[in-house]
Amino acid sequence: MPPGIGSAIRRSPEILRRLLLCAQGVYDLPDLLLSVHDTRRRPRVSTFAVLSSVLMLFWTRMASLHALEQTRQQSLWTRWMGHWSPSADTVGRVCSQLELPELREVLYELYSRFRRNKLFARPRTELIALILDGHESSASYRRHCAGCLQRRMVIGGEQRVQFYHRSVMAQLQVGDVTFLLDTEPQAPHEDEVAAALRLLLRVVSRIPRAFEVVLVDGLYARAEFFRAARARGKEVIAVLKDDRRDLLQDALGLFATIQPIRERDGSTERLMWDLDGFGSWEAMGRPVRVVRSRETTTWHSQADGSEQTRVADWLWVTTLSSARAGTHRLVELGHRRWAIENHGFNELVKHWHADHLFHHHPTAIQCFWLMVMMAYNLFHAFVDRQIRAASRLRHTCLYWASRIAADFYGSAPVEPWSLPP
Repeated sequence: MPPGIGSAIRRSPEILRRLLLCAQGVYDLPDLLLSVHDTRRRPRVSTFAVLSSVLMLFWTRMASLHALEQTRQQSLWTRWMGHWSPSADTVGRVCSQLELPELREVLYELYSRFRRNKLFARPRTELIALILDGHESSASYRRHCAGCLQRRMVIGGEQRVQFYHRSVMAQLQVGDVTFLLDTEPQAPHEDEVAAALRLLLRVVSRIPRAFEVVLVDGLYARAEFFRAARARGKEVIAVLKDDRRDLLQDALGLFATIQPIRERDGSTERLMWDLDGFGSWEAMGRPVRVVRSRETTTWHSQADGSEQTRVADWLWVTTLSSARAGTHRLVELGHRRWAIENHGFNELVKHWHADHLFHHHPTAIQCFWLMVMMAYNLFHAFVDRQIRAASRLRHTCLYWASRIAADFYGSAPVEPWSLPP
């Protein structure tokens, strides 16, 4: 080892310690977690200890409760929480008995504190979007619970019943800032839109001024969903698919008679059409606006240097007027719906193990999803605000996650969370 390297490593700031200090000092996270209870009558392990352990599970990117149990003898637990981490069975059992409304309230309170700390800075003309989308988190032919959905699959010529879980997530998108806000499970014998509508109504009732427009997939292009959002002062942008065939055919027919707006964005050339006043969607009860963007992207293949071309054709139906969002702005908003895939589901599943079935119980599944959303929000807020710009731009989020895990397994010094008596 070169001279001075060892002392430099010892002097390097512990990222996990700074993350815990930020969670307590800036966002008062211990107080929020203390407000969550479960239905046990005489608990020997506090709900706070269980939720704190689950947070550490996700911050260190552990893949299971058994991996968490392997660390029970880490001295960091006693220095941080005052006692060992609960066992895997205890964590799973407590999470299956949690009061989910209280846990959801922690995320809403966390959003309010993020807002007070100005993490959601934006230009005055920019619209804040709430993105809703469904995600299937697990499937099995053997294990099932009361909250499982069912479908019939043909395997080797034989019909089998598959059990699975699906939920809808709500994500706030303010410019480039993502905040995972809430989730709602899809109940047996109902479709995804019904769960999304419950989630939308809960979000609007809890934080009515947090966003202006709802971004959804073509599955949500239903009159009851649009009317419910409009009745609460929210605009909707949905992908337009063949499900609304009359509206789609009318829009394509009229677009063929007008000149498109042409623009270039780097290697992508867009042809955009924008018309308002479509009355073909009779169930909607009011005219809607349709926007189309035909996007041609060119690049050179690294293999042989040949020019490659990809063409994508997008259509959206919306209640937004052109005065509030012009053609270019609405196309940008329509594409922003993919943020819930890129910054939401894909990252949570690939890097945070969110799809792992930690404990197969409908309440526990929702608990772990809400906790991984909380861990995600705090982690990214910490990296964006507490890490110097030079270091933040030089390293990826995976680097800072590995630093947190290294601090944990190396038993880095941490201050105990101060709790009220």
